[in-house]
Parts: sequence; structure tokens; C-alpha cells
Amino acid sequence: MTAASSRTRTRVAIVGGGPAGLMVAHLLHLAGIDSVVLDNRDAHTISTTHRAGILERDSVRLLVDSGLDRVLRDGHRHEGISLRFDGTSHRIDFEDLAGASCWLYPQTDVFADLHRARTAAGADLRYGISDTEVADVLTAPTVRYSDADGHRHEVTADLVVGADGSRSVCRALVTGATQFFREYPYAWFGVLVEAPRSAPELIYARSPAGFALISQRTEAVQRMYVQCDPGENPDDWSDDRIWDELQTRLAGADGFRLREGPVIERTVLPFRSFVQTPLRHGRLLLAGDAAHTVAPTGAKGLNLALADARLLAEGIERALLKNDAAGLETYTDRALDRVWRAQHFSYWMTTMLHRAGGESAFDERRQLGELTSLVSSRAGSAYLAEGYTGWPVR
Repeated sequence: MTAASSRTRTRVAIVGGGPAGLMVAHLLHLAGIDSVVLDNRDAHTISTTHRAGILERDSVRLLVDSGLDRVLRDGHRHEGISLRFDGTSHRIDFEDLAGASCWLYPQTDVFADLHRARTAAGADLRYGISDTEVADVLTAPTVRYSDADGHRHEVTADLVVGADGSRSVCRALVTGATQFFREYPYAWFGVLVEAPRSAPELIYARSPAGFALISQRTEAVQRMYVQCDPGENPDDWSDDRIWDELQTRLAGADGFRLREGPVIERTVLPFRSFVQTPLRHGRLLLAGDAAHTVAPTGAKGLNLALADARLLAEGIERALLKNDAAGLETYTDRALDRVWRAQHFSYWMTTMLHRAGGESAFDERRQLGELTSLVSSRAGSAYLAEGYTGWPVR
């Protein structure tokens, strides 16, 4: 084995420097607990990878209460969404139905806020590493990696947090784990476009041609999605084809049309649902996409990662500062309680609005009946509003 060029001792080693890992590190810092954050990606790659953009009320509260309040200045508060089907829009009023709102605030901004705060605090952040190995998680956790020059380094810690995403190296270390999967027969074709906003809030559209989602980013750049085949090649789609597809899926008797502009980014986003249990093995704990992924329709992925970070930071603080491991012992059950609720909500939103292909006339009418029942029932609309804005932290 190559000798390590450096050895570092810390209380918590965090493998994964995205929002989940950085939030854990940030909350631990506020509690007076030191950590080292390690990530194979460089910070620029993470900061420019466009992901989810909707924050639940408790996610916003977590940011603000921990000193990261830019979301209140630069984010956009949304008090509802529109469900559009049969060419008609139906607004779900979150404030009226659930007494809550959500915020449009891209994941890249959440990362930027956390990265800026950790850098200002002089945190030990190690991005752009490679060949990461995690060992001895039952006794004395150790993380080994190579730097950009090929030198090996070693970090030992009391605990390791695996927040290293859906391709996690930490996940496989949880021996005897049970994994649950749900594959979907469709993907999202996502585009960034230079165009003014077409609507003040998100539009979730179901049409005979399939699902579409109209989101926003800034006054001049918008994010939009259409349901597509997972094998679709983004390069096969011209700007005209993209706009024709989007306009077709939003068309209706009310004459609504999207405001068009140049397409500046194209990507196909296959998705699936995944949950692993338990989320703890010895001194290793999983968080975020390393532990679970969720279909994007319900806007839950980033929010679940932040909820995990909050629970983990509380449990770690209790364990390391009060010698009480109860928070770590109950972490799996507490985290997965919310995860499974989010899985159901996202699956429900996904299957209600997407077309799987091969539907019969009965399937078509049944799906429209479900949507009609939802928007015509205050109780049904309230369920959607409560799930979308996020269940209050218990």
C-alpha cells in the first residue's frame, strides 16, 4: 500500500460535498464540531450542474435559521402551482389549502450559499480528489484518497457520513442492506431557454402527447421539461421541434402559449425511485441520494437531502458532545418515515400526470377522472398542497 502523504484527524469525515454533505458540515460547525469534506468532483462542476429548484417551507427555514438567508432575497416564493389537463389550467392554492408556500431556488444556489459559508469559516474542503476508499467503519473510520498530483492522503474520524450521491461508494459498505427499486418507462427531456416567464408559478401539464413541466429560473432564463423515451438523443431535437412539442402539450381552448426563445441547454433525465435500509452501519451513516432517490415530479430530492442533513447533524451533535447515541440509533427510522411518504407522493404525481404508453381508452378516461376529482375536491387539493410544500418536521 502506498504510504500516505498526509494524515488528518477530525471528528466527522463527510464523503460528498454537495448540498447534503455541506449542510451536515455547516450544522456541525455551528455546534462546534469539526469535519472534513471530500468530493471527487470539483466545486465548479457541482455549482454549474442544474438540478431541482423547489424548496419546501422547512428547507427554507433550515437555511435561514442556520444563517443562510439569501433565499429570502433572491428566491421566488410560490403560493401555488397549476395543474393543466384537457387544455385547462386549475390552480392549487398552497396558502389557502395548507397555510404554506414553497420557494423557487435552484440547487446550484443552495450549494453556492453553503460553499461560501464553509469557505468563509475556513473549513477543510477537499474537492477534485480521486480513488476514494472508506475503511474500518465499524471501529475507526478511515478515508483514503488521491489528490490531483496522485499523492495518497488519509483522514481518520469518529464518524463517516456518506453523502456521495446516487453512485455512492459508501452505500456498498452497509452490509446486509435491503434495497427497493422502481423503474419508470419514461424520462424527462429538459431544456434551459432564453425567454421571458410564461407563467408566475409552475405548470404541471398532462396531455395526450404526454407530460410537460413549465418552471422558471430568472426573468430571462426558464427551465422546461417534456416526457420522452429514456433512450432519446438530445442532439436530435432542434429548437423548432422542442417548441412545437412544448406548445402542443400546453395547448388549450384558452389560447395559452409559451413565450419562446433560444434553447441554450438540452439534456435527457432518466429517473427511478430507490431506497436503501438501514442508513447506518457502525460509524457510517448515509444521507441524500446515497440513501435514496425519488422521481422528480414531486420536487422532493433536494428537500429529502436537507431533511437528512438536519437529522444527522442533530444525532451527531448528541453523540459526540453528550455521549448519547440515541439520535444515531433512530436515524434510519426517522429519515425513512419521511422518505417513504415522499416516495408515495412522487409516485402518485408521476403516474397521475405521465403516460406510460399502450394505454386503453379506459386508462385515458380514468386518468382524467383522477385529475378532475383532485381539482374539484378541497380535500384532494389540500393533500397535494400539504405534500408539495412539505410535511412539518416532527
